[in-house]
Amino acid sequence: MTALSGRDVLQLLRPHHWVKNGFVLAGLLFGHAWGEPAMVAAALAATLAFCLASSAVYAFNDAHDAASDREHPEKSARPVARGAITPRAAQALAALLAAAALAVAAWAGWPVAAVALAYVVLNAAYSLGLKHVPVLDVFIIAAGFMLRLLAGTWGIGIEPSRWLLACGFLLTLFLGFAKRRAELDRLADDAAQHRAVLESYSLAFLDQAVYACAFGMVLSYAAYTLADSTIALHGTEYLIWTLPWVLLGTFRYLFRLHYRGGGGDPAQELLRDPLLAAATLGWVATVFVLIG
Repeated sequence: MTALSGRDVLQLLRPHHWVKNGFVLAGLLFGHAWGEPAMVAAALAATLAFCLASSAVYAFNDAHDAASDREHPEKSARPVARGAITPRAAQALAALLAAAALAVAAWAGWPVAAVALAYVVLNAAYSLGLKHVPVLDVFIIAAGFMLRLLAGTWGIGIEPSRWLLACGFLLTLFLGFAKRRAELDRLADDAAQHRAVLESYSLAFLDQAVYACAFGMVLSYAAYTLADSTIALHGTEYLIWTLPWVLLGTFRYLFRLHYRGGGGDPAQELLRDPLLAAATLGWVATVFVLIG
């Protein structure tokens, strides 16, 4: 491992994707637990555990898919695909990271460790074959995000809102189907060669799935902000005023998906599109003002 380039290792671990693990911290915000030092420490540990676990999954997946990645216009630049890191070294690094993730999660508590273990096992199964099953592949991606939410709520002793869980699940389905749509559109006739499951999809089906999930996500979020339990918990009936930010972010994402060749990577979309980033930051700021 000492002979590996630091730059190649960082590329393999994809730390820019760690922004997705912000889902773990949602429980602190919506559970009003940011004033509890023990819960804050547990949530931060759970977030670190998922950062390590997600990097382990990336390393394992790259080792397993090295041959097919070499034929992909973008994935061919990954360190395992181009030969900078051997598959065996990537697998060893994945095992080390997974062990570290479980150790950190165990420090936060056995529920967090159980959720983190479920995440690692689920994603290993995805890499080994389930990613080739149409629709199920997207549901597994969404389940990974739901496990993040559960780690930051149930895992540290915060009761998760059912409406918020529904919204989070629909959001991740929306992003997952948008990713498949972007891949199918970008790769065109070579799509199945680069990702076998794309052969079973069509742009028409994926558009319907994306729109259905977007509609359900916005509707469930609006219902959450208006629910009596939400108003009682947060002490405000004005969370509905965060909905415009959600709508702006949703429609901007759809715009980039259809007219800017985007939608393939949510983390990259946030970094590349100032308006999408502004909508996200505006939502976070408004939530903090209203319930902080």
